Amino acid sequence: MAADHLPVLIDQVLSLLAPQPGEIVVDATLGLAGHASRMLQAVGPTGLLIGLDVDPANLARAKENLAALGGDLKSRLFHANFAQLPEVLQETGTPRVNVILADLGMASTQLDDPARGFSFQAAGPLDMRLDPRLERTAADIVNRMPETPLANLLFELGGEVFSRKIARAICRRRVDARIDTTEELVAIVCASLHVDPTSRKSKIHPATRTFMALRIAVNEELENLDRLLELAPGVLAAGGRFGVISFHSLEDRRVKQSFASESAAGTYQILTKKPIQAEESEFAFNPRSRSAKLRVARRCGQ
Repeated sequence: MAADHLPVLIDQVLSLLAPQPGEIVVDATLGLAGHASRMLQAVGPTGLLIGLDVDPANLARAKENLAALGGDLKSRLFHANFAQLPEVLQETGTPRVNVILADLGMASTQLDDPARGFSFQAAGPLDMRLDPRLERTAADIVNRMPETPLANLLFELGGEVFSRKIARAICRRRVDARIDTTEELVAIVCASLHVDPTSRKSKIHPATRTFMALRIAVNEELENLDRLLELAPGVLAAGGRFGVISFHSLEDRRVKQSFASESAAGTYQILTKKPIQAEESEFAFNPRSRSAKLRVARRCGQ
């Protein structure tokens, strides 16, 4: 299987979510159908997979990968954000489902495509939209947002401790010319920190946190996650399982707090007292698994 097809924590996902023959399972972040393929095989021809993804390119590849499984397996795929899950379920005529999985990581196909603008290591337009239907790009934020809100965004979403220096440098630069490329933004960030962009004295690139913050903002990732966590109890059948794989603390904290709140209300039984993380053996063939954390809860009730 190609590197960009590797589903993170797959054994743990299948064990904890335990999709059974005949069940309805939702992959809320379909990606290239790595997790979805295994769940679809588990539910068999009497079950149903409902897949959502905001990226039409991923959706097309996922459709091909699922079709390759052959047989009488049934799936319905939607170009939609998981915040729209109730509308998708209404269209499929399935008000309750047995499993929901959300893998919040990005596919290598997205990160490695310079035209998408996610990477600070490749020249490309400063876009960062996962869903091309979105109107606001990273360039729009960089060129239009006032200095103080921009600094706050970089600090709150990216954990960038030098956010004020970087925001100030961005605002000074855009007075003379619009900032439209990843190369330009990397140069501004590095110059503001007096760092050579080709130097790697630290473990992460100087622009890493700035790019992460902009991507999260462009795609409203935290707002959409909050919405999914809010609506999940209402669409899970009794005994249904809900799993979320997060890749940074802003996501994981939200999942942890939501599960704890629902557990205190008697809505969920938490199946993972601590987040499940990949073992060393998985790191070797799937490096992105190193930062993945899986939390799973079961819907209470009869």
